Amino acid sequence: MQLYDGYIFDLDGTIYLGERLLPGADRVVRELREAGKGVMFLSNKPIETRYDYAAKLTRLGIPTDVANVINSSFVLGQYLSHHAPDCLCYVIGEQALLDDLDEAGVRYTLEPEKVDYQVDYVVMAFDRTFHYGKLNRALQCVKKGARLIATNADRTCPLEGGEIPDAGGVIGAVEGTSGKKLELVVGKPSPITVEVALDLLKVAPDRCLMVGDRIETDILMGKRFGLATALVLTGVTSRKTLEASEIVPDYVLDSVADLRTS
Repeated sequence: MQLYDGYIFDLDGTIYLGERLLPGADRVVRELREAGKGVMFLSNKPIETRYDYAAKLTRLGIPTDVANVINSSFVLGQYLSHHAPDCLCYVIGEQALLDDLDEAGVRYTLEPEKVDYQVDYVVMAFDRTFHYGKLNRALQCVKKGARLIATNADRTCPLEGGEIPDAGGVIGAVEGTSGKKLELVVGKPSPITVEVALDLLKVAPDRCLMVGDRIETDILMGKRFGLATALVLTGVTSRKTLEASEIVPDYVLDSVADLRTS
């Protein structure tokens, strides 16, 4: 394994599981930073803000500034503020997503039936409070012309001992009910996310390594946009799943602890 100028690390299943730091993750990050390498953390989960992730990493033993963390809700807020600054969104998501949209100055409503303005986008995200009423509101917005976008499209989220439903379930419900297809996902494997990460790292794609536990997001994103890729087997991907995949990472590691740092 060669060394790179920049490293982008997924979080869940790569650096930690739940509240447990995966063995060796703190050492690897420390050694890369000491060697002058750029380190960025990237999560598709929109149920916590970048500030929450930075605080969690610091609490778990990896001191991290918010400037070195990106997540899909932050990317969505930045995207909408630049490309549709006057839009109104109906949001299916949790408070962290709303906080990131607020910070980006994006207008949204949780009760579209009470506003007099046209809803431009139905924003779908990982939402543990998802219910029939939210589904119905999304349907009514789509019938009036709203377009479907999402923070991420992960089917599940890895936790200690298993997985739970992620944004993919919300997307499936809204698509299935409305008959409309999702137009945009800003999180992994979207080029929108990788462009933000590379811009912050100030490195070229071929000098950066993407490290993650998901073939269909982390590895696919890296392969599509010229990054080297390292799959770790501490999250949702098993060797059996890897063998059946057409997406082939450059490196396969039992855990992030096996990453070369010197």
